Amino acid sequence: MSQPRKRIGLLFGGRSAEHEVSKLSAANVLRALDPDRYDIVPIGIGRDGRWLLCDSGNGGGRGAKSLEIPEGSPQVALLPGGAGEMIVLNGDAGSTTLRLDAVVPVLHGPNGEDGTVQGLLELANIPYVGSGVMGSAAGMDKDVAKRLLRDSGLPVVPFLTLTPRTRVDYQKAADTLGTSDLFVKPANMGSSVGVSRASSPDEFAKACDRAFSYDSKVLVERSVTGAREIECSVLEDAAGEIKASPLGEIVPAGSHGFYSYDAKYIDADGALLRIPAELNPDQARRIQELAAETFKTLGCEGLARVDFFVDPQNESSLFVNEVNTLPGFTAISMYPKLWEAGGLPQSELMEVLIGHAIARHERRNRLALV
Repeated sequence: MSQPRKRIGLLFGGRSAEHEVSKLSAANVLRALDPDRYDIVPIGIGRDGRWLLCDSGNGGGRGAKSLEIPEGSPQVALLPGGAGEMIVLNGDAGSTTLRLDAVVPVLHGPNGEDGTVQGLLELANIPYVGSGVMGSAAGMDKDVAKRLLRDSGLPVVPFLTLTPRTRVDYQKAADTLGTSDLFVKPANMGSSVGVSRASSPDEFAKACDRAFSYDSKVLVERSVTGAREIECSVLEDAAGEIKASPLGEIVPAGSHGFYSYDAKYIDADGALLRIPAELNPDQARRIQELAAETFKTLGCEGLARVDFFVDPQNESSLFVNEVNTLPGFTAISMYPKLWEAGGLPQSELMEVLIGHAIARHERRNRLALV
């Protein structure tokens, strides 16, 4: 006898500079979810923060490149403690309710990947895919993440953290980090949004202004000249077993000096993806071990993509660059492509992620409250 289909809320959009990327990722996730097992309820988060119930066929349905948030969609709200019960506001027609069995947040950046939405889902008492509040917040904030990793003995690139009140000039940053070639990035942003390279006072000032337009905290990092960019996907199953995928390498192409937002999402020839990465077995195993250790150190759950720099002058020298707790799921994104290379197609990957979400939720609800 077949099991009844679970109703899955697919959250996408969001109030961040990565709104459009999220819509691309969500379309790919929709295609990967088995319609015989799941009744998908797309919920678009508008740029104003409202949650809107979208038609399951929006944007062309399962053939869509990007999901859309149609004008006039009914607003929805999850009830605190409602175990997935959601109010649907139908304007003059009044309200109805809809119950979700689990939520797949396909959100990137602030107000989605940083623990805010995860806290709301916790209060609603509903299973959801991905890291919890703490792991999401720690992974999102590059300053916090790097300090936790550094204090745990994991290798990170030397960095400075600036705020509007503690800005330094280019010479001070270069002297402190021991190089004239610097990277400047917002502390709480992904998809390389707001990231600039700087090797002069004028470039540095402009890079800081740009990064501060996205966040009130900015990281300045020492450039690893010519670094190879290696990525590893980490997956946790329902039993809590953590696995690392085969490795991939990002090779910026054309005029892109690094893996920028344009190279990722706008220029179709902006980067080459090498899967598997060309590494010796010992080095590949070491990176996979570091990826799993990074995942555990930051309190991640479910999934994460861990990115590394490998020094081309000394390939035994490698650094954890950053962690993405809700990595991109577009058709060209590394996270699902690496698992495909490891023999796990996207449909099965989604099964593992939803299975983990439901098992974790059941474990948490068994915990004593008093």
